Amino acid sequence: MELRQLEYFVAVAEEAGFTRAAARVHISQSGVSAQIRQLERELGAELIDRSGRTARLTSAGAAALEHARAALSAAESVRQAVGEVADLIRGRLSIGMITACTVTPFFDGLSAFHDAHPGVEIVLSEDTSDRLAEQVRTGLLDLALIGAAAAPPEDLSSFTIVSERLVAAVRPDHPLAKSERPSLGEVCTSPIVSLPAGTGIRTVFDRACAAQGLRPDIALQASAPDTVADLAARGLGTAILSESSVRAGDSLAVRIIDDVDIPGVLALVWPKAPGGPALRTLVDHVRRAFGG
Repeated sequence: MELRQLEYFVAVAEEAGFTRAAARVHISQSGVSAQIRQLERELGAELIDRSGRTARLTSAGAAALEHARAALSAAESVRQAVGEVADLIRGRLSIGMITACTVTPFFDGLSAFHDAHPGVEIVLSEDTSDRLAEQVRTGLLDLALIGAAAAPPEDLSSFTIVSERLVAAVRPDHPLAKSERPSLGEVCTSPIVSLPAGTGIRTVFDRACAAQGLRPDIALQASAPDTVADLAARGLGTAILSESSVRAGDSLAVRIIDDVDIPGVLALVWPKAPGGPALRTLVDHVRRAFGG
């Protein structure tokens, strides 16, 4: 039994005639008839009733039709799967990530993809979250790791990696360290050390301050969370960071800001429009690296 025999059989069944079926599959009518005769011999049953002017299915033919369609559909799925893998042999993907990114599972995902598909060139760039998201929208980037306030942008496909509260980090001798859960108003009484505008954590902080009518003194800004924390540890201000980006220790006291409920989100984003197989496979690798 061959796939072409099943194709010709389905064509005759759907066209209700050998002439129209032959035109559909682009071979002679005699060729279609001969292949179906061979199929009938292999199956040991007549599939097409040829006694009338219209080709009709026998009971055996009716029983075989859906199975024949399923076999042809499965074969097409095999062709598509192989074709997509072949497309991955070469290509280029532009990836963006937040500046001073230290999220190692993201790098693990990129590495796993590169090992599996070394022919795909990966171009990596850094920027603020706002600009990265816009570059994904405009097609300059295929995928980006960004920070956001509350949730990833709704106009992009996304996978949320982390959603967590804002914290204030200060030297242990700072007055704020005496409060277990300081309010945003208390935090803003001191100079602030923060990430730049356009980053997810800074957006959360700015929104929360605006909602309470607060005007914080942004004394220092740095692109890397570690630098922000280090500046606070040296007494240069109160660091505003996410829970996972700073740890309490001898040099820092870390406090959740009590009345800021908007979470800081770290997420992968990519266009909603279906991407090529390379992008889909890269997303799968990175998600798996994060346990998704």
